[in-house]
Amino acid sequence: MHSNAMPSGAADSPLQAELNGQADGIPEATVARLPVYLRALYGLAERGISTVASEELAAAAGVNSAKLRKDLSHLGSYGIRGVGYDVDYLVYQVSRTLGLTQDWPVVIVGAGNLGRALANYGGFVSRGFTIAAMLDADTAIVGSRIAGLTVRHADELEALVARYKVAIGVIATPAGSAQAVCDRLVAAGVTSILNFAPLVLSVPEGVDVRKVDLSIELQILAFHAQRRSTARPADAPGNAGTPGERSTPRVTPELAAKA
Repeated sequence: MHSNAMPSGAADSPLQAELNGQADGIPEATVARLPVYLRALYGLAERGISTVASEELAAAAGVNSAKLRKDLSHLGSYGIRGVGYDVDYLVYQVSRTLGLTQDWPVVIVGAGNLGRALANYGGFVSRGFTIAAMLDADTAIVGSRIAGLTVRHADELEALVARYKVAIGVIATPAGSAQAVCDRLVAAGVTSILNFAPLVLSVPEGVDVRKVDLSIELQILAFHAQRRSTARPADAPGNAGTPGERSTPRVTPELAAKA
């Protein structure tokens, strides 16, 4: 058992088989940036832009143009000098590499506030994902309608995974039940899991886990906010220190000597 394992060649899901076959030889860091490029490309397409220079696309994606050109070269896309990249074709290339040229059935386990928000997010359908089922163990929630889906009892997990040929499982449960849900998803044949629970899951070889921890992201932002705050001169106007931090009174040499 290990945590956040990368998929192996054995017992690959259809999703992983396509990803492994198309992304063969593409660095993992490049794969991680492809969805960012795709989001930027969708934005350009919505604005009616048909071609884009590497510098413009790089700026929209928040990377430097040399890195973008190198990443896209792994897809066999080099653009046209003086013209740039064809937006629609690049959308197709990136989508194909990411395995998004077909719909992937997704099951969400946990119908609390986070699960509801995920189910109502319209971007899933437009990006190649279909919410096939939503489950919860709370009988007060089971049977309710969320985003056009009837919440099913968690006891039906295995049956629903088989019925809808679920490729990806999303865990939006409290930490206490996340590992048990993960184990059931894996036993049912799901080998791609998106985990929102504040817990590092233990999974066998051949299972790919992506963890999303919003509290960690906020803490990282707090770190950078604090650094910006403390970097300002002490006597600069408006420098009130870190929010919530108690100020330290200055001690003059005279008072220090008396102490």
